[in-house]
Amino acid sequence: MIKKFFQFLAGDAKNPLDSEIFHKMALVAFLAWVGLGADGLSSSAYGPEEAYRALGQQYHHLALYLAIATAFTVFIISASYNQIIEYFPSGGGGYVVASKLLGHGPGLVSGSALVVDYVLTISISIAAGVEALFSIPHWESHKLITEMVILAMMIGINLRGIKESITTLLPIFLVFVATHLLLIGYGIFAHIGSLPTVLAATGSESQDIIGQKGIFPMIGLLLTAYSMGGGTYTGIEAVSNGLSVLREPRVQTGRRTMLYMACSLAFTAGGILLLYMLWDTQATAGQTMNAVLIDQLFGTWSIGGIAIGKGVAVITLASEGALLFIAAQAGFVDGPNVLATMAVDSWLPHRFANLSNRLVRKNGILLMGLAAWGILYVTGGKVDELVVLYSINVFVTFSLSQLSMCRHWLQVRHQQGDWWHRFAINGLGLVLTGTILVSTTIIKFRQGGWLTMLITGGFIALCVFVRKHYYDTVQALKRLDDMLIDLPIPDTPPLEIKPDPAGPTAILLVNKYSGLGIHAIFSIRKLFKHEEFKNLVFVSVGRIDSSRFKGIEEIENLRENIEDNLKRYVDLARRMGYASDYRMALGTDVPNEIGKLCDGLSKDYEEPVFFAAKLIFARENWTNRVLHNQTSMELQRRLLFNGQNMIVLPIRVL
Repeated sequence: MIKKFFQFLAGDAKNPLDSEIFHKMALVAFLAWVGLGADGLSSSAYGPEEAYRALGQQYHHLALYLAIATAFTVFIISASYNQIIEYFPSGGGGYVVASKLLGHGPGLVSGSALVVDYVLTISISIAAGVEALFSIPHWESHKLITEMVILAMMIGINLRGIKESITTLLPIFLVFVATHLLLIGYGIFAHIGSLPTVLAATGSESQDIIGQKGIFPMIGLLLTAYSMGGGTYTGIEAVSNGLSVLREPRVQTGRRTMLYMACSLAFTAGGILLLYMLWDTQATAGQTMNAVLIDQLFGTWSIGGIAIGKGVAVITLASEGALLFIAAQAGFVDGPNVLATMAVDSWLPHRFANLSNRLVRKNGILLMGLAAWGILYVTGGKVDELVVLYSINVFVTFSLSQLSMCRHWLQVRHQQGDWWHRFAINGLGLVLTGTILVSTTIIKFRQGGWLTMLITGGFIALCVFVRKHYYDTVQALKRLDDMLIDLPIPDTPPLEIKPDPAGPTAILLVNKYSGLGIHAIFSIRKLFKHEEFKNLVFVSVGRIDSSRFKGIEEIENLRENIEDNLKRYVDLARRMGYASDYRMALGTDVPNEIGKLCDGLSKDYEEPVFFAAKLIFARENWTNRVLHNQTSMELQRRLLFNGQNMIVLPIRVL
């Protein structure tokens, strides 16, 4: 019943071999703006407020400078990431950029910072969304419980698929865009006549501060407020990280999505800062500043004597809170992407690169959701505490990405004529993001930023441990390859005969052509006399994981590679005197696909005995069970209950 419930929750399986599946699942620019751009756009709910509060009511006219600086920074960072999209069209974002251009160490730091940042993105988006909803007067409930329920719902819809989850949330996004376009447009238009006065007041206030305190204290005040509003820019990197889910041509789709995101974020965040100043919005206990601002603008509206202002305010505020839930979507889309890419490079357990039958990175989604649940539980879902943890890590990735691209343009300056123009964009992006990183770290370190750095450092240490284990295992298997792959085999013509269905048959489950598979053949030969088995059939399933699910060409390459490996095994077995053949399949669920092949072979051969190799470590512990799949044991259990015989061959590795 539990299995059927989760199948109902996730939906029917998708066929990864369908030639149209990539087109069906890929996102056009508009949907990508909804799913990936909502993270950046939603930051207008808390980023401008943090910056404005840092100024203090005494110097609120300086918010004009912040509004301009915010819009400028958004466009610069977006332009710099457009260049990353162009240079890395397969996606991967900050992790891939830093790994390719700076090395594995910076890449690990960037990837780890991204993973922690996306967990915090999910946490703060849901917490801020609930807080925005509870800013509506007379709405009372248990915030933390509400956050947990919404998080569980987000996990559920993401298990169904990226496109499906975004389509479900699309109406909320459209309501937010419409209400906030109305909010900012009306708010500025209502004060259009007073703009000259505001400009004069800003200039006068600036001169007073400089006269009383000096130019550097004023710069320090602006820099502090600018840095505290750094959360505004989080999410801009989401498009470059999620290029793999965009429709072809991906570069053009990615650039168009970045344009939508940059324009909407600059308009919304800069506009809200401007409205705070124009309407002299005051912080009120129990309400966000956006809630106060919305009530100021819409609260007194009426049509024909009918008060509609409160209703409009409620809809606007509810759409803002709901958009924050959509912003968590970026964490569920890009977080598992980063985990999968790092898993392919063996920084994390390889299972994070696996796809579910819905072709989503289920393990990554569950990890991100559970980690966010833990963060919400520990902090009590309090936005002010989460904000302290937030925005440091994203600027680590921002800065490393910009530094990587700057280095790249310097290296190709003799081959690329417009290198200086491109270098200037990434260089300016490096200055801006680096400044915010340093300032935010200094300001937030004692407030709790140290905890973010500690968590990230712990994640990096975990990655180093995982990579070392995989490296040691690979080296041990390499020694096995060196000993067995080049063993002299009698140069006799192979037996060009098909296996006899009535004869005793050994069916060996293999992966790639390696010393491990050859060792398994010798183990069968040693444990059973040569006359015992006349047939030797090889079975292999090509796993379609994140590294392969990028296009039909990649899947065809996987098919050819699996088939070539199996043919080498068949040739070896025939030279050893066996009648040999092979069976193969492709899929996302390897145990299930192997089970289907084994069921078919049990019908084709009268006396089959199944064999599979299993790595045996000197110290068997939970680490080995987590980092290595247990396919052989799972299959043995399945075949046993189907009345079939299977023997697991232990292969000592470490």
